[in-house]
Amino acid sequence: MPYYLAKTDPDTYSIGDLEREKQTVWDGVTNPQAVKTILKMEPGDRVFIYHSGSNSAASVTGIVGLAAVRSAGRPDPKNPKSAVVDVAYLGRLEPPTSLAEVKQSGRFDDWALVRQGRLSTMAAPEKFVEWMRGRYPGKKI
Repeated sequence: MPYYLAKTDPDTYSIGDLEREKQTVWDGVTNPQAVKTILKMEPGDRVFIYHSGSNSAASVTGIVGLAAVRSAGRPDPKNPKSAVVDVAYLGRLEPPTSLAEVKQSGRFDDWALVRQGRLSTMAAPEKFVEWMRGRYPGKKI
């Protein structure tokens, strides 16, 4: 099953919002590379939710949760340069995994999360998924 990572500014939309709403249309992505990634998503795929930088002192930066893709990625009807996908809340990952921890592992130097810090949505390599399973034993990842 394919896995992805999607970044969100928690001041705009957080894992708490997704948990409360149960499901949402993931939108607002306009980077051409990230749009192509969303268009590849299919029902059943999984998405790691990553809180990016925030102005809130209470907000944590890092991988904070997991969602399931509920629809195929599709063009955004409101923006021809964007794409959207429906995702559903699966759970929180506590404690969150920081970008520093991902980098310090030394295993993912070739991954877009490490190489292209501003890319908002990307495929997650299988070796990362396995690493995350090891970090959260007992959690269905």
